[in-house]
Amino acid sequence: MKSRAFLEEILTKTSEELNVELVNAKKELFNLRFQNATNQLDNTARIKEVRKNIARIQTIITQKATV
Repeated sequence: MKSRAFLEEILTKTSEELNVELVNAKKELFNLRFQNATNQLDNTARIKEVRKNIARIQTIITQKATV
């Protein structure tokens, strides 16, 4: 998913939905790292993308908490 579309999607979510999304992204990152360690991962760029998505989600959570 493109970063702009992802950002627009997470901006519309509530804090609870963002927390669920964050947990899912962290699980996905763990699985990608595990696959990479066992040489089963084809698209290694996905790790970087998921890491950035986690940062985006955390940023939105922080912004919503301060408002």
